[in-house]
Amino acid sequence: MRIVYSDVLVIGGGLAGLRVAIGVRRRGFDPLVLSLVPPKRSHSVAAQGGMQASLGNVIKGDGDNEDVHFEDTVRGSDWGADQQVVRMFVNTAPKAVRELAAWGVPWSRVRRGDREVIINGQKVTLTERDEAHGLIAQRDFGGTKKWRTCYASDGTGHSMLFAMGDRAIAEGIPVLERTEALALIHDGRRCHGAVVRDLITGELAACVARATVVATGGAGRLYRVTTNAVINEGIGHALALETGVAALGNMEAVQFHPTGIFPAGILVTEGCRGDGGLLRDAEGHRFMPDYEPEKKELASRDVVSRRMEEHIKKGHAHKSRFGEHLWLDITLLGRAHIERNLREVKDICRYFLGLDPADKWIPVRPAQHYTMGGVRTDHTGQNPSLAGLFAAGESACWDMHGFNRLGGNSVAETVVAGMIVGEFVADYCEGAELEVSTGLVREFIAREQAYLDGLCSGGGKEDPSALRVAMQEIMTAKVGIFRDGGDLAAAVEELRELYVRSNGIVVASRAAGANPELVTAYRTQKMLRLALTVAGGALARTESRGAHFRADYPQRNDQQWLKRTLATWPNPEADLPTLSYEPLDVMTMELPPGWRGYGARNQIEHPDTERRAQQVAEVRERLSGEGRFAVQEALMPYEQLLPESIRGRNERLGEKLP
Repeated sequence: MRIVYSDVLVIGGGLAGLRVAIGVRRRGFDPLVLSLVPPKRSHSVAAQGGMQASLGNVIKGDGDNEDVHFEDTVRGSDWGADQQVVRMFVNTAPKAVRELAAWGVPWSRVRRGDREVIINGQKVTLTERDEAHGLIAQRDFGGTKKWRTCYASDGTGHSMLFAMGDRAIAEGIPVLERTEALALIHDGRRCHGAVVRDLITGELAACVARATVVATGGAGRLYRVTTNAVINEGIGHALALETGVAALGNMEAVQFHPTGIFPAGILVTEGCRGDGGLLRDAEGHRFMPDYEPEKKELASRDVVSRRMEEHIKKGHAHKSRFGEHLWLDITLLGRAHIERNLREVKDICRYFLGLDPADKWIPVRPAQHYTMGGVRTDHTGQNPSLAGLFAAGESACWDMHGFNRLGGNSVAETVVAGMIVGEFVADYCEGAELEVSTGLVREFIAREQAYLDGLCSGGGKEDPSALRVAMQEIMTAKVGIFRDGGDLAAAVEELRELYVRSNGIVVASRAAGANPELVTAYRTQKMLRLALTVAGGALARTESRGAHFRADYPQRNDQQWLKRTLATWPNPEADLPTLSYEPLDVMTMELPPGWRGYGARNQIEHPDTERRAQQVAEVRERLSGEGRFAVQEALMPYEQLLPESIRGRNERLGEKLP
């Protein structure tokens, strides 16, 4: 039995995991990072468009600040977010983007003077201020009042991850590449690390630590068409779920990106539309103003995706041999702009579609993109039920996204949550000794080895690849952009049958080392549990909120459903998760529930909303002369929740520090 000891085990080598590891290293603790792939190949590298931070450098971002970013994020979440966490996030984001600049991220920069841009399909001349010359630039993204998204051309994730990876190397942080966590080691009260498998040799070992951080990214491969990498299978979520103790939050909240290239589903950034690109139908008609006359193509992602699918259902799609799709037109941006700011988009179109987007429209259709749900944590990033278990990034329900996230807020969350959670993990380690019995470790390793041996020697007949394809088809057809009770009930039953059948999986290859068939087998059963959690939560939530849209319950129902879904799997023999709920307290909200700004006002109010709105109005009036910081502190204090090293105000051109 091989046991590897560290202070902090970080499962996942993307932006969130690496930033947590850097944080704890700087506090004097020894982290160990597990990664399925070399860290610089993690899915964080695929983020194209940018990172939101309220710098207010460009002229269209003038007047931006934490208050505006906060309101955009809460409205974007359809009031499902934890507003204190959102405050922590928007305060820290400017610090994070500047830290990354110091680490070498080549952010696109403001140039003084006139420049020509496309706004609402028209050429417009903007004049950038002399004092902004050389500062970090921002572009427009959906769902925001100001231009806020910092970018490095359209290779933002690539630039960020390489700089973060270099920083981790400089800090001497060890990474176990091509190593996978199979199960979390715990005693029902505290997490002590994980059983891991070397994907090359097949050897099992235990990585034991004071604190364990899940930072494994999203779960897009539950669906047939997704912008996610092939390694984004939700395994980190499943590891927490399989403890039977830790809960997952809001797993029914799944975001679809409007512009996945058709038919492959590969992402082309929201920066295409932020920079002025238009969505067109088969006749070349720009249809988004017909549905959302104010925000048009830059409405929130869940809204644009639904409008696109509605337009397709009305018969306006272009029909190809692969199916129906719409068009993204960025030709009006001009070749020079595309080759400077959208180079990755051009390469994707060239290699996967055989077209030049400077000359031809891009075939697009919404594809699964992001998982708002994840391992439920408090504001420190720690799971409330299992001490020592933390989560950060897309695999966490921290919960700053609620039921829909804004573009640019996810790649920002990876580094911001990494900064914040890293400090809290270090705080935890200062008071937590490494105390775990070798008997418990041996028990978990033996259990996982017996499970793997059973897959290789069992008498079943089920093909794991076939089960996985069936799961993906069910999720895509019945738990997608539009949902209804009949389809969801059928999906739950069909997924349950697949899960039961998965107990009879057979693996033909008995290879002791690298064995992709075995990997597919044990991951598929984990994914089926996760799919049941998504579908089950969606069936139970009889309302529409953010990306969760029920055709049979189109209203947002704050009276009954202003609460977070919690899913656990306490009985390993069960074939369905256990659901419970965590109410959101309206009386503590800085921004009480209201209209998002899209479509008709279609919601059932919470009984406390009017009272809280009146309180907020009274506070704003009473403190109107004392500045925004005094008003914010009176409405919802949050700064004391932040680690002391990250507190403090952010300076802008129009808002100097005292």
